[in-house]
This record gives sequence, structure tokens and C-alpha cells, in this order.
Amino acid sequence: MSTPTGRMTTTPPAAPPSAVTPPLSATGSADNASVGDLMANVSRDISTLMRQEVELAKAEAKESASRAGKGAGMFAGAGIAGHFVLLFLSIALWWGLGDAIGHGLSALVVAAIWAVIAGVLALVGRSEMKTVKGMPRTADSVKKIPPALKGDA
Repeated sequence: MSTPTGRMTTTPPAAPPSAVTPPLSATGSADNASVGDLMANVSRDISTLMRQEVELAKAEAKESASRAGKGAGMFAGAGIAGHFVLLFLSIALWWGLGDAIGHGLSALVVAAIWAVIAGVLALVGRSEMKTVKGMPRTADSVKKIPPALKGDA
């Protein structure tokens, strides 16, 4: 920060809040804290920690979603450009074969090539979709949370 005279001044950084606060009793003494006071402090600290974790998760999710959206837009543009490349290569192939075997027959040849490619891609995609199992480990892990909180696990 600069002053009206143009000199640079610095302010010392604020001290970070203590990560662990000692439990205090109603009298304000950490040594004489009752079990109830200790439990209240633990409960408050867990609640604060959970709120902070949720806020962190929200911020990270927002940033990730923004970047994912930009990346998806770039992939969409690349897909459209790739489509045009294939279109013009197909036209060039059709035109080149047309000089040798006739334009009508060469159009059928190019269409047949694309039909074979589409069929192969559809079959491979179908077999890949059959292997999708969802999120079995996550579902199993989530099912274990309530018993763990009760102390059964």
C-alpha cells in the first residue's frame, strides 16, 4: 500500500485463528471444564467443521463445473470441425472414385463405407454400455455410514 508521499508501507498479516481452541467452562477456565461443556465444544467444533467442509465442496464444485463447461464447449467445437473434415474427405473420395467408376456408383461406395463404420461403432458402443455397473463401491460405502455412526461398524 502506498502513502500520499509515495512510500510503500506494509501491514503485518493478521494472525490465523487457532486451529484448536481449548474447551472452556462456564467460568472461562479450560482446567475446570465439565464433561457437558467439553461435549458442547466438541459438538460446536464438529458442526463448524462440517459447515466449512460443505462450503469448500461447494466452491470446488462450482470451479470444476465452470471448467468442465468450458472444456465441453471446446469438445463440441472440435466435434463440429471434425464432422466437416469427414464430410469434405468423403466428398473428395466420392469425386475421386467418380472419375474411375462413375459418380453415382462412387457415391454408393462412400455411403457403404460409412454404413460399415457406423455399424461397427454401434456394436462396440452397445457392448460398452452393457458393462456399465453404476457406482457399486460408493453405494456400498454409503450404506455403511448409519451403522458406523451408531457404533456398530
